Amino acid sequence: MQDDNDKNIAVIVMSKADAFAQAGKTAVLQNIHGTLQFLQRFPPFNQMENAHLAFLVEQCQLRFYGPGESILKPSAGPVEHFYIVKQGRVIGERPDSAEPTFEIATGECFPLAALLGERATRTEHKAAEDTFCLQLNKPAFIKLFALSSEFRDFALRGVSSLLDQVNQQVQQKAVETLGTQYSLNTRLGELAMRHPVTCSPATPLREAVTLMHEQQVGSIVIVDEHKAPLGIFTLRDLRQVVADGTSDFTLPIDAHMTHAPFFLTPDHSAFDAAIAMTERHIAHVCLVKDQRLCGVVSERDLFSLQRVDLVHLARTIRNAPKVENLVAIRGEIGQLVERMLAHGASSTQITHIITLLNDHTVCRVIELTLADKGDPGVPFTWLCFGSEGRREQTLYTDQDNGILFDAKDSAEAAEIRARLLPLAQQINQSLAQCGFTLCKGNIMAGNPELCLSRAEWARRFAAFIREATPENLLGSTIYFDLRVVWGDEQGCEQLRQGILDQVADNRLFQRMLAENALRQRPPVGRFRDFVLTRKGGEKATLDLKVQGLTPFVDGARLLALANDVHAINTLERLRQLVVKEVIEPLDGAAYEEAYHFIQQTRMQQHQLQMRENQPYSNRVDPDSLNHLDRRILRESLRQAQRLQSSLTVRYQL
Repeated sequence: MQDDNDKNIAVIVMSKADAFAQAGKTAVLQNIHGTLQFLQRFPPFNQMENAHLAFLVEQCQLRFYGPGESILKPSAGPVEHFYIVKQGRVIGERPDSAEPTFEIATGECFPLAALLGERATRTEHKAAEDTFCLQLNKPAFIKLFALSSEFRDFALRGVSSLLDQVNQQVQQKAVETLGTQYSLNTRLGELAMRHPVTCSPATPLREAVTLMHEQQVGSIVIVDEHKAPLGIFTLRDLRQVVADGTSDFTLPIDAHMTHAPFFLTPDHSAFDAAIAMTERHIAHVCLVKDQRLCGVVSERDLFSLQRVDLVHLARTIRNAPKVENLVAIRGEIGQLVERMLAHGASSTQITHIITLLNDHTVCRVIELTLADKGDPGVPFTWLCFGSEGRREQTLYTDQDNGILFDAKDSAEAAEIRARLLPLAQQINQSLAQCGFTLCKGNIMAGNPELCLSRAEWARRFAAFIREATPENLLGSTIYFDLRVVWGDEQGCEQLRQGILDQVADNRLFQRMLAENALRQRPPVGRFRDFVLTRKGGEKATLDLKVQGLTPFVDGARLLALANDVHAINTLERLRQLVVKEVIEPLDGAAYEEAYHFIQQTRMQQHQLQMRENQPYSNRVDPDSLNHLDRRILRESLRQAQRLQSSLTVRYQL
């Protein structure tokens, strides 16, 4: 009887043990499933194959860290683990900085650079609050790196790979709604173009035109015996020949061709060709490889690709008979920008095109005003400053312009100014009709203080540098980004070189510019994702232009002026600073990507406001962004912090 009881007890004990074991297995499976679901919310894990993600989860261990507890430190030697923040926040601190250098939030991981470089981390990683991390040992990290191409791409490229995801999503959406044809990034060599029609320089004009008619083309390229292009003859040239009425069609075509035609390589993009046509007022671009003609891209080729008549739009602007026509065309520019954004065009491409079309509009307004008011009898140059000077305009812009002219002395300068000011004021008002808002600070050519001789401009700029008052510092951030829109460029180039020479020799002015560049702090804080500000009774937001773009613009300008970099555009300045070894290549690439993304987010915001008939604003609510965009925006703003930190060290602020 006792034996039976013992057996029953044994069975009960075994049953409980099995139940506990089963419960344990269930808990483990639930934990694995929960971790999988967690990771699938965040890039790059949401892009990985299920088997590779399952391997990651199986190899991970959950670790807890209390507030202020160190997770990684430089003194610990080469990093042996990879971490993913599951809950809480991790901050990075360096011994030489009282402020955190970065913040890592839920779903983000670290320290990739140290792991890949098989070195110690350069920054101490601490828990900012109660924090749980998934920890993966180095052998498992190496295996995952080999298994998953998505994980490997992220590990090697970081935020660049996340930006690719954003662009792919935008382009995929465009394909679904608008088809596959459109892409400004398409290589010219990939366009389906027919073989170019060519002839020799000695070919009679009549024979060349007949060949164009038979082949149904708008151009013929004149080549030498090695197929190198010597010239081009188009239907526009033919109209001119016929209009002259004196041409002999038996003469060789080289008497009528356009010599040394503009050309690109097959590796250039459709965007490059569109910009060239728009800037140069041409309808054909030759493609040359190894000094041999290999194709011709026409205006029509680009229109069929783009579904946007960019070159025609520019031509319409330049030939507008009245200011009223220009006013109507502004709406078409908005539609063009909307299509480009929808198709994933980069912010740099869009701002370049907006600036180019704005330049054409300004030139046409000046020409129409001269025709209406009469030639003032003195040559002058129309300058632009600020974002227009940097070629970084969006649809939301005001006027920042001035006039430059030459004069022997102050008396002659005053006399010329009196003649030019009524003209300048009329141009300012006409531009306002076209959508270029009048500048609230009166930074316009119609202001007598901005209609100056070259000597007067030079004295004013020298005073900015010599007497670095707050007002002069503000002026330098506007006027030192200057270029010519209309008129002779020589005087402006001399002014720009004078600025570079004086700033390079004035360390005190550089230091004050650096202090000025630190005034607008990127809105990322220690205890929150973003530091938001409230305007009136509205919801707290951040300013993409002032708090996001301005730190890059001001930092790049300072370093460019201090290091004899002639570029005006912010991204071009950053690239030239890398070439001059003022900025590290990896830092330059990170700054460029961050600037791109903030500008892109700003432009998408403007397009949304335009569609909803709301006033333009640079303020955005981060809660309105999806998780990926929000994460990249936070990282982009941290890059602005890094640039400012480097200025602090460089100028000992």
